[in-house]
This record gives sequence, C-alpha cells and structure tokens, in this order.
Amino acid sequence: MSAFLFVVPPLTGHINPAVGIAGRLAAHGHRVAWACADPALVRRLAGPDTVVFRCAGPVPGAGDAVRPPELRGVEALKYLWEGYLLPLADAMAPGVRAAVAGFRPDVVVADQQAFAGALVAEHLGLPWATSATTSAEFTGAYDGLPKVADWLHRRLAGLRTRVGDPSGTADPRFSPHLLLIFSTPGLIGPQAPSAPHIRYVGPSLTGRPAGPGFPWDRLDPGRAKVLVTLGTANADAGGRFLTACLTALRARADRVQAVIADPAGTLPATPDDKDALILPSVPQLPLLERMDAVVCHAGHNTVCEALWHGVPLVVAPIRDDQPVVAGQVVDSGAGLRVRFGRVTADRLGEALDTVLHDHAHRAAAARIRAAFRAAGGARAAAAHLERMAGESR
Repeated sequence: MSAFLFVVPPLTGHINPAVGIAGRLAAHGHRVAWACADPALVRRLAGPDTVVFRCAGPVPGAGDAVRPPELRGVEALKYLWEGYLLPLADAMAPGVRAAVAGFRPDVVVADQQAFAGALVAEHLGLPWATSATTSAEFTGAYDGLPKVADWLHRRLAGLRTRVGDPSGTADPRFSPHLLLIFSTPGLIGPQAPSAPHIRYVGPSLTGRPAGPGFPWDRLDPGRAKVLVTLGTANADAGGRFLTACLTALRARADRVQAVIADPAGTLPATPDDKDALILPSVPQLPLLERMDAVVCHAGHNTVCEALWHGVPLVVAPIRDDQPVVAGQVVDSGAGLRVRFGRVTADRLGEALDTVLHDHAHRAAAARIRAAFRAAGGARAAAAHLERMAGESR
C-alpha cells in the first residue's frame, strides 16, 4: 500500500474535489493525510478523523485575507496572487516540509493553487500530482495577455527561489508527472491540452456533511425549479445581483419556484414563502437532482456539479477564473451569460426563460453530463494516483 499527502488551500471549492479521491484511496487500504492552513475545514469536509498537518497561512475572510469586493479584472487577479496565493505558499512551505517528514508520503497531491505542495515535493525529489480544481488555465486564458503571463511566471520564479529548488523547472500549477483535471474537453473546448500525463476525470463528487435541515416538503412538483447561488466566497459581492434574481423569479412564480442561497442575509426571507425559498445555505448536490436551471457566478465546482446533473445554467461571472469558465458554458451551448454588475431583473428573466424552454441548452447540458459520468470522477483519479505510486517505487 502507498501513502498520499494532499496539500490544499483552505478553500471549500478546492478541498471538496479531493475528498472523494482521498476516500477512494483510503478505502483501498492506502494511507492518506492532508496539509492545510485550516485543519478544521478539512475535517468538516473530509470527516472528523481525517489526519491533517497544520500549516501556517492566511484563511480567506479572516484577518488580513479579506479581498475588497469591488475588485475586478486584472486588479482582482493581482490581489489573488500577491495578496493571497503567494503569501499562502510562503507560509505553508515549512508545514508541508514537516508533513512530508512526519508522514513520509509516496506521492504528494498538490492543489493547483497550493504551490507549496508542488515546490516542496520537487525539492525533495518526491513525485507529485496536480489536483486542478479549475480548468480556466487550460484554455489559453493568458494568450492575449503576454504581460500578465510574464508577470505570473516571474512571481512563481521568485517563489521557487524562496521555498523550492532554484534549479527546478516545473510550473507548480502543472505537474509533469500527473495532471488531474476535474472536467472534460467537451466543456473546456478545442484548446483543451492533450498529453500522456494529462487525465480528464470529470467532477469528483462525493457525499457531503448535511447542513441545517432543508425544507424538502416545500418544493413544488408542479413548477420548474431554479437554484440561485454565488458559491462560498462571494457573499460580500452579491446583494444587488440576488435582488435582481429574486425580482425576476417572483415575476414567474406562476410557473417557477426559486431556491436562493443567501449566506449574507441580504434578502428578506419569509419562512412560509412558497415561491422563493431563501436560505443561508443549501445542500447543493442533492438539490441539483431536482433543479431545472441554475443561476450562478460560474464557479468551476458549481458549474460542473450542475452539468453533472444535466442542468443548464445562467452564469454571471464576478472575477478570477469565472469569466473563463462562463465562456466554456456558453461555447458548449449549456447556458447563457449575463453581466454580474449590470444585469437587470428583466434580462435575467429573459435568460432564465431561454435556458428553461430552449431544448438546445438542455441537450448540450445532457451531452456534458454523459461525458462527465464516463470520465470516472474520483474513481478514475484514484486509479491514476495508485498507478503513479506503483511506478515510482
């Protein structure tokens, strides 16, 4: 049996895809451990008995790791790197080294944005795999932005000199040994890279801890149902958008019922409202089985989870990788894009009417669903990692 160390940032959307893989490996008798700046979050998502080595590092939304909600475009990207990802890597590196020394893994599985995992593994001569929790960087996102691409490479080179092997050459975002991408070329598009070490495994989904009781009995079987969610990291930016969604959905209450995730409590919620169920959190995976459309921020996990269930989307990207993922949704035919900061209730309503009633969008979502399910998810990813560990012995 082999030992696998998962190195992840303290971000729910980056930990969740790895949870199913880690569970598969453990079920096959392998030893599994994690390295993260927020062990409590890992244990909440992966189970209370999960072995987690604590690393230093900023936790989003706490202390100084609070991104101004108004940042967009290049400014948001600059903050993400200089204000979070690079400081996180610098801070995590000693903890990752300690985890390697204490756990002695055969393979390090490094999240694409947990650069310390890749750089420490390379420095110590350990094989490492990339857990690519967003596909945005596999579509030539920076092809038309050479200055941005050069800036990113220089920042990574500086990080390597501080925490890794200065003579190393591998980009810590892309393992040359095994690159696990939680999507498929059918969604990513014709620019999806191909190489023997690149494996498209589709979404890695597994059962998640249940939150507060969801009022399943209030779902109306006689109406189409629409989920509105902006993910776990955008509560500070979503008030105006959620209000527009609520207005659009109430105007269609005779035929559409809304379920709205509102963690910041920006919308008025009435416990017995039959037209709009407004809750601080929702059990997204089981809920998607009953949804007819999703309105979201084009977060990679939410998009892939919706399409895993064959549900078409209206996407309103905010920042980071979301515009790229939104483009994938539109280009694949599985949904429509609206402008997060400027969309009106009327425009949202038009987009919703289209994805709910236009057969082409639902057919495209069904095609991607079939491709996702054929890709194998956590089962396939675990098999690739087991093979990698065997070959490294």
